[in-house]
Amino acid sequence: MSNAIQSRLNEFRQQRRVQAGSLIITVFGDAILPRGGRIWLGSLIRLLEPLELNERLIRTSVFRLVKEEWLRTETIGRRADYVLTPSGRRRFEEASRHIYASDAPLWDRRWRLILVVGDLDPKLREQVRRALFWQGFGALGADCFVHPSAELSSVLDTLITEGLSSAIGALMPLFAADARSAQSASDADLVRRAWDLGHLAEAYSAFVATYQPILDELRRDHLAGVSEQDAFLLRILLIHDYRRLLLRDPELPEVLLPANWPGQQARLLCKELYKRLEALSGRHLDQLLCLADGRVPEEDRTLPERFPQNDPLSA
Repeated sequence: MSNAIQSRLNEFRQQRRVQAGSLIITVFGDAILPRGGRIWLGSLIRLLEPLELNERLIRTSVFRLVKEEWLRTETIGRRADYVLTPSGRRRFEEASRHIYASDAPLWDRRWRLILVVGDLDPKLREQVRRALFWQGFGALGADCFVHPSAELSSVLDTLITEGLSSAIGALMPLFAADARSAQSASDADLVRRAWDLGHLAEAYSAFVATYQPILDELRRDHLAGVSEQDAFLLRILLIHDYRRLLLRDPELPEVLLPANWPGQQARLLCKELYKRLEALSGRHLDQLLCLADGRVPEEDRTLPERFPQNDPLSA
């Protein structure tokens, strides 16, 4: 095995606390959704045991995802498949759009605002704030949330889906026209106030520092000595780490980002490394991913290609 891959896998195994539920969400989104969105629990356990996640932890985490309505069970004889719920599938498909998309959004130079104009109790206000944060909104004080390109109707629909319909009547979505003078604050001033891009930049740089040595080895050795299992495990950790970064990233248009933004370097690195691991890791899934009735689901070839454009491998 590549020394760099071995180092990353061992680093994960040596963590004192692992958020297994979050990792399982990554596995469902990256590996299981393209193969029908269902898996036998025993198969999931076999896929994750090499990362030293024990069976009890995996079972407990899956049961919690059922309770949170990400998954549901379908019993087949004495076994059961775990299947994405419709709402779980929508969440994964939205996450996939962010993870595997190729280009930063274009900007029409209009800001989207959501104002809190009604009364919200503190608990509900905090739930709204967190929900908008996960949709990329920055905050200007306690009552104004801002984003450069969000579709406001979809944002409100998502709040309703997440059980926050009681807050909708207190919120006012607005488009902000640009009526600035030469002396007024700039878009860069607004970005600095609404988002902490410094910490996010540090996190992207740490991601690059972790995975660049692996990519360098694979470029040199062309997967020599990398097993199908290790390719799969590394692919899952790669997407898991990248997905957690994107959860914090408002995905601002390039024109609003600081110069030499490390998020772009992280995306290109993730794209190339993923492409190099894709076929080998897919063969591992062909061997271990199965349903409760023993069938091996095939990958849905009609789904959009991941990281489809401007692939560095074709350069």
